Amino acid sequence: MVRARPASQRGADEEASSAAVRSRRVAAVLPAKDEAERIAATVRAARAIPNVDLVIVVDDGSADDTQHVARAAGAVVVRHSQNRGKAAAMETGAAVAAMRDADGEPARLLLFLDADLGDTAVNAAPLVPPVLAGKADLSIAVLPAQEGAGGHGIVLGLARRAIHKVSGWTPRAPLSGQRCLAREAFEAALPLARGWGVETGMTIDLLEQGFAVVEVPCDLRHRASGTNLRGYLHRGAQYRDIAYAIAVRRVRRYPTQPA
Repeated sequence: MVRARPASQRGADEEASSAAVRSRRVAAVLPAKDEAERIAATVRAARAIPNVDLVIVVDDGSADDTQHVARAAGAVVVRHSQNRGKAAAMETGAAVAAMRDADGEPARLLLFLDADLGDTAVNAAPLVPPVLAGKADLSIAVLPAQEGAGGHGIVLGLARRAIHKVSGWTPRAPLSGQRCLAREAFEAALPLARGWGVETGMTIDLLEQGFAVVEVPCDLRHRASGTNLRGYLHRGAQYRDIAYAIAVRRVRRYPTQPA
């Protein structure tokens, strides 16, 4: 038989649990390549987010002073000697965060932020509470329209349709790299999809495994892909990588049957 606790004890337990949630630590992980111009402002803003006690910059083969500027701004810096891509940088950052977790304490939540957010990075703070409170395993930032952004929604539509097909949910911002998740959720998404397919692949993997995903509006600003040749090449690479990540997951879901 389960014995009910006195109301006073329940209240004390709930207060202690709430305090534990409020004090749970968060590691902000910033994959970066050639971001010396903006990385210091992004690091400082990330450090100002409540519950963030560790900012990790993974310098993914930069040719500029990204690592030195980030370290001077207060980040823990890990460097890849050669560019290995965003997924590898995210995995490295998560591994460093795990090594810095204290024995006997809950694992830090992981808050992934783009290195070019500058001062607006502090506005990613609303991503943390849903995961801290256990209302979501992954929260994704929905950004306002970005000045100078181009494109015709082709890449966005590809990601949205793939996520809807496996979950029945159509996200507003499936490509957003600004996301907070519990360590268990991150580990469940490994290995991450390579290239620009990392966000779409992660979302599909977690939804298929029953993790809760929410989107949260955040007033974040970063460098947008324009309508010039470089912008179109970028979107072409995005489409290629996302299509590949979707195809890999489709094969996993429906493996070829033996003859």
